[in-house]
Amino acid sequence: MIKVASYNIHKGVGLDRRRSPERIIEVLREIDADIIALQEADRRFGEREAVLPPHLLAEHSDWQPVEFGMRAGSLGWHGNALLIRKSAQLIDCEAIHLPSLEPRGSVMADVRTAIGTVRVVGMHLDLSGLWRRRQAMAIMTHVASCTHRHPAVMMGDLNEWTAAAGCLKDFARDYTIAGTGASFHARRPVGRLDRIMASRDLRVVDCGVHSTATSRKASDHLPIWATLALA
Repeated sequence: MIKVASYNIHKGVGLDRRRSPERIIEVLREIDADIIALQEADRRFGEREAVLPPHLLAEHSDWQPVEFGMRAGSLGWHGNALLIRKSAQLIDCEAIHLPSLEPRGSVMADVRTAIGTVRVVGMHLDLSGLWRRRQAMAIMTHVASCTHRHPAVMMGDLNEWTAAAGCLKDFARDYTIAGTGASFHARRPVGRLDRIMASRDLRVVDCGVHSTATSRKASDHLPIWATLALA
């Protein structure tokens, strides 16, 4: 089995309005997932530098960022980043351009894991329902068109409040949506905005929301996780 997680880190700014990359690292260590999708992982303005400095990950964590080479100083692409174990083997990676009114993107990587090569997609979809559906279709079409097929897991902040409609209905045609629970707002979670979705050749063994004293303060979202095995 492998453990995956998704976390909107809100640019490292917690509910105390303090930016603390160290606190985000602490939450990630609590979760201890093999593959992590981050959203809002870069600062919004200026050089859009990574919220989690590379030296902090290198010295105080078991993860390495997947390098997409899109913007110097950023951790990923449009705030989306993927972290994998330092011992893991990265097979391939690429950024996915998404249709949108404002800049949006997704990231994808093929990673060799304990259950074989897994394709991982990280995303942060639009606030508009129409654009969310277009972006979901663009991501699924891109994954389906890849020359090499692998079991796939998609993770991120979908900004979708309705479980049986919108982009979730589109994703559900080909992917199993893990029942992780409400992750937003961290102070009082009522919205299931963050999602983990697995292709049919994967099985969701267990899943949940990571709610601890630290995670309830570190961001406005709580991280979600899932344990996966081959179906």
